[in-house]
Amino acid sequence: MFDLNGQVALVTGATHGLGMAMADALGSAGATLVVNGRSSQEKIDKAVAHYRGQGFGAHGYRFDVTDEAEVVDAVEKIEREVGAIRILINNAGIIRRVPLLDMPLEEWELVLKTDLTSAFIMSRAVAHGMRERGAGKIINICSMMSEIGRDTVGAYAAAKGGLKMLTRNMATEWARYNIQVNGIGPGYFATEQTAPIRQAGHPFNDFIISRTPAARWGDPADLGGTAVFLSSAASDFVNGQVIYVDGGILATIGKPANE
Repeated sequence: MFDLNGQVALVTGATHGLGMAMADALGSAGATLVVNGRSSQEKIDKAVAHYRGQGFGAHGYRFDVTDEAEVVDAVEKIEREVGAIRILINNAGIIRRVPLLDMPLEEWELVLKTDLTSAFIMSRAVAHGMRERGAGKIINICSMMSEIGRDTVGAYAAAKGGLKMLTRNMATEWARYNIQVNGIGPGYFATEQTAPIRQAGHPFNDFIISRTPAARWGDPADLGGTAVFLSSAASDFVNGQVIYVDGGILATIGKPANE
């Protein structure tokens, strides 16, 4: 049920971090990986070398997920050169930590365009082929901010809350074509970006450890099982759901007291 051999999986923003961890998991399950990024070609090539070094089939394409014309051209090229896209993970995203009263409109619009509109652009471009073939898996990378707010991340939370509802609406419209659209909501993970605030004694590190029932930061590999499940036949009747991989944060008002 979890075998992805013969499946082409496009993972946006998979040159590093959580995107790379999920792509690693899909590659381990047999998927042929297509890696997207919009930064330097060198970074994309380095990621492709990482995947191929593990024995995975991997290809890299540089394009901007917020540019509809680039996306349509890239999807056509990928399907011509690599094969039909059966799995799409909309992982690319940004965050701007600015209080709402101070956030410039252009920054607000950039976050929504990158974190929400891009998922619409990518999914629609890929879903046409999925509909014709009568099968497909789309996974939108949501967030705990799809459910809760926090100081300085208003634009990000608005985008991720919107992405949760876009996921449900895509499922509503496309389930009839045997396309499953679901989301993954990561909690707080140990990545290069969070390294400075994960030092012992750092106030935010202490807050996350005390707030998380699992009493630890997530390891990027913790996302792999959920990504494979939602990409595979095991989830063929799962649609419109967001699975939160957060160590239990959203399940509780606070970490239980020690016994």
